[in-house]
Formats: sequence, C-alpha cells, structure tokens
Amino acid sequence: MARSKTSNAWLQEHVNDHYVHQAQKDGYRARAAYKLLEINEKDKLIKPGMWVADLGAAPGSWSQVAAKLVGNSGRVFALDILEMPFIPGVEFVQGDFREDAVLEQFTALLGGRQMDLVICDMAPNISGNAVTDQARSIYLCELALQFAQDHLKPGGNFLVKVFQGYGFNEYMAAMRETFASVVSRKPKASRDRSSEIYLLGKQKRA
Repeated sequence: MARSKTSNAWLQEHVNDHYVHQAQKDGYRARAAYKLLEINEKDKLIKPGMWVADLGAAPGSWSQVAAKLVGNSGRVFALDILEMPFIPGVEFVQGDFREDAVLEQFTALLGGRQMDLVICDMAPNISGNAVTDQARSIYLCELALQFAQDHLKPGGNFLVKVFQGYGFNEYMAAMRETFASVVSRKPKASRDRSSEIYLLGKQKRA
C-alpha cells in the first residue's frame, strides 16, 4: 500500500531529525529524552537520591534520563499501558492508568513513600477527531494531576505534557491550586507544529 503524503512527510522529517539521530547515538529509546533533559537543565528537577514516578513511560526515554540522574540512591517507578523493556534502576508496571486496579498495583510499589517528582509525557491514542483527542488528553492529564496530589510530598514538583485547546485553561487553574507556581516550557526538541506544551507545577502546597 502506498504511503500517504502525510506519512511520507513524517517519515522524511523523522529520518532527517537531529534529535532522532542524537537519541540513537546517546542510547536513548526516543527523541523525547531531550525534552526532559532540556527542561531539567533549566529547572533542576531531578537530583541524586530522589524518588520519581514516570506516568506514560513507554518506550522509556524519560525513565532512562530519570534513572541516570537519581543514581543508585534514588528510585524510579514507571507505568504505561504498553510494554516497556527493562531499564536498570526502574520498576515498571504495565497497565491502563485509568483503571483502579492498575493504579493500586502501581501505588503498592511506592510502599507508602511520597514522591519527590512526578513526570508525565502521556498522550492518548489519536483517533483523528480533534475534539475527542483533546478531551481524552485532558482526562489523562487530570488523572496525572490527581496522582501528583495524592503521592507527591509537600514541596514536590510535577511535570506534565498538555495539548493546548479545550480544557487547557481550566487544567492550568487546577494546577495553580495545588502548586506554589506553574510555568510552561516548550523545549527545542518539541516539534514547532505540535500544540504540546509542558506545564511544570513547582512546590506542591502542603
């Protein structure tokens, strides 16, 4: 079957993508690693010894970055509906974040300890219907915020990918109620045409 013009353009862009080549060279599973690395360089989110939860982790590039930065004295807990091959220093649960049983299994891993940082690069499966996709995306972001509210220690931080559109302003307002400050980040590795933006909630209120 012939590829559509759109998929050909994507393939061409992907093949010529600096970050794709860099990821292959540096041993990261996806170009998304550089989004987290750039944000971390600016905001100093991940430090040795931290406990980090990575929601929507597969294929695992954010977990790779986090595990490297927290070192042997830290812990990284990852969750995704997709399979994720083993990463040293990362404990992984495969399952649907929207299901209570999966969330309970993931929470059990934490052993009652509160996280220093929650990161979430989750996105729904794209249906092609912009309204549906945005609603699904915001719903996942709301679940991630709820998780951060329940499992982040006071003063902890929360980094989440959000697509601008319906529900964005309300979501940002909800984050402002939970964190002392909320800033937006658009890393260079984020494609210009993408409406994705990263919101960083700093210092969870007690």
